[in-house]
Formats: sequence, C-alpha cells, structure tokens
Amino acid sequence: MNTSHPIVLAGQYWSPYTRKVRAVLRYRQIPFRWVPKGSKWDDLPAAPVPIIPVVAYPSDTGDGYDDVTVDSSPQIMRLETERAERSVVPSDPALAFIDMLIEDFGDEWVTKMMYHYRWAYEPDIDKAGKLLPLGSNLQLDSDQAQKGYDFITQRQISRRALVGSTEWNTPLIEDSYRRVLAIMQARFTRGDFLLGDRPGRGDFGIFGQLTQLVQFDPTSMQIAVDEAPKVIRWVERADDLSWLPVEGDDGWASIDNLDPAIGDLLAECGRTYAPFLVANGLALTSGADEVVCEVDGREYRQAPFGYQGKCLHWLRDAYTELSNTDRARVDAMLDGTGCEQLFV
Repeated sequence: MNTSHPIVLAGQYWSPYTRKVRAVLRYRQIPFRWVPKGSKWDDLPAAPVPIIPVVAYPSDTGDGYDDVTVDSSPQIMRLETERAERSVVPSDPALAFIDMLIEDFGDEWVTKMMYHYRWAYEPDIDKAGKLLPLGSNLQLDSDQAQKGYDFITQRQISRRALVGSTEWNTPLIEDSYRRVLAIMQARFTRGDFLLGDRPGRGDFGIFGQLTQLVQFDPTSMQIAVDEAPKVIRWVERADDLSWLPVEGDDGWASIDNLDPAIGDLLAECGRTYAPFLVANGLALTSGADEVVCEVDGREYRQAPFGYQGKCLHWLRDAYTELSNTDRARVDAMLDGTGCEQLFV
C-alpha cells in the first residue's frame, strides 16, 4: 500500500456502514481523508458497485486513486492485512469467529431495524426525506430539495418489503430492537465493549446501525432514550476511539469467560437472524420467490436476499476453517443459543 498519501473514505453521515468504517479507521489511527460521496469534493473513480462506503487507495505513483473498494466487512479485513496495530480482530481464532458472527448479525439483522424505523413512520420518513438529499450539496434550492425528498422517500419506502419491513413483520422487528437495546444496556453496566476492554468487529457492526437508530431516526431514538440511555452514550463514544489506550494484543476477554450479555446477544441472533439466514439460503438454492420461516415463535416473510446468501457461505467457510479444538470451543459458546443451526 502506498503510505505517502492517505486512503480516502467516501460516504454519507446517514449511512450506517460508512459510520462503521470511519469509526474503525479512527480507532485504528489510520490516516484517511473523508469525502461526502457525490459531493463536489468527490473526485474518485467509479466504484465497482454504486454503494457506500467507498474506500479508495492511492496509486503507487501518487497521482490518483486506482484501487476503489466497497463492502464494509472486506474493507475492514483488508486493513487488518495492511496494519497490525490496534487490531479489531481477536488473536484467539475461536473468539474471532464469535466476533465475526456478531458483526454479521449487526450488518444484516440490526440493519432491518434501522431500515424499518426510518421508512415505516411518518416523522422518520419526513426527517430523512428532508435531510438525506442535502448530504452531498447544501446549495440545493427548494425545488431540487423537494425532488430529492420525493425520489428518496418513494424509492426507499418501495423497498421496505425487500428487507422485511412489512406490517406482518413489524412486531417481530421492533421486539428484537428492544431486546438488543436491553442486552447492550446490560453489557455497559459491566464493561465498555462487547468482548473485553477493546472494540472488535462486532462492536463496530452494531455501532454502525445504532448511529442511525439512536442518533437520527426519531421513533427508534426515543425508545433508546427511554429504555437504553447508556447505549446512546456508547454510540457517541465509539464514533471516535482514537484516544483509547491499547497495548499490543491486550484487552480481549477469554471466550470461556465472556460477559453474560454476549450469550444473550448470541441467543438473540439464534432466535431471529439464524433461522432467517438458513431459510434465505434454502430459498435462494430452490429458486423460491419468498422466504418463510419461524422467527421468535412467529412466521416471518420476505423476498430472498442474495447478499445474505453470501453471508451464510462466509460464516460456514470460516467455521469449517477453524481447527478441531477451536471449533469445539465455538460450539460450546453457541450451545443452546440457536446459532447452531447455521452450521449443521
């Protein structure tokens, strides 16, 4: 990697995955230049897929950016191969696998909560519709802002069913949100991060979604104010952890002595995300046009989602790559959580 020029992170403040990657860069003290995506300052080449965030690496000659990447989890893991300091991956392979599973839960299940609250309730829709179009250009006139409002609200509301935010699924998604808040609130009565005294991938995966749920969208934010105020303060703190003292590989808890809240978090994954992920994989394989499964004792329905099929493969591959000893330690941690169904 060319270290004479910083990498560029292009994204938006309202993007949970942008906030996730930016927080990792800050925590790891990796120099970078922040650019609002689509703004007049965004001079990056086109990304391979039009999603955010974008992380761009400078060319060897330093005269531009010729390596443009997307997808927050691979972006974070690439940084792990380039710099060893202040890693977000535990050195214990079994604990690192649990951390990967928590990150995936945040990225792919907690995001359903974020999307749901933003586009299901009128106050949230109105706030997002007014503010999101201004993310790249404050000079929009009233007509342009209204066009942006109409475009983004109509588009995102029309996609609600694609991510599972339907009237049918509403109780399930909202109950899960409250349980996640309660679990995180309980964890922060005893410690500052999920897996010890330093953040891992899982912290940042859930953090990214919570930046929107507890800091931006009115309905979900008020729930957090009422039920989980410590979570709000944690999100504020985790946004920039560049100050956090970290010595070598110190600070990780033992997988055999994790806080009880982590078992509860894995159980929440096992009762919600795991059955969906398995059913989604089966629907993709069979060519079904709908995922139907039991989640938390209720029927859950949504269209199959291709990317989450990849997530299941990545988790299973990582599980298979564990040594027999480490796999047994992971199995012991997952026993009784419901997450076991992902690996049978």
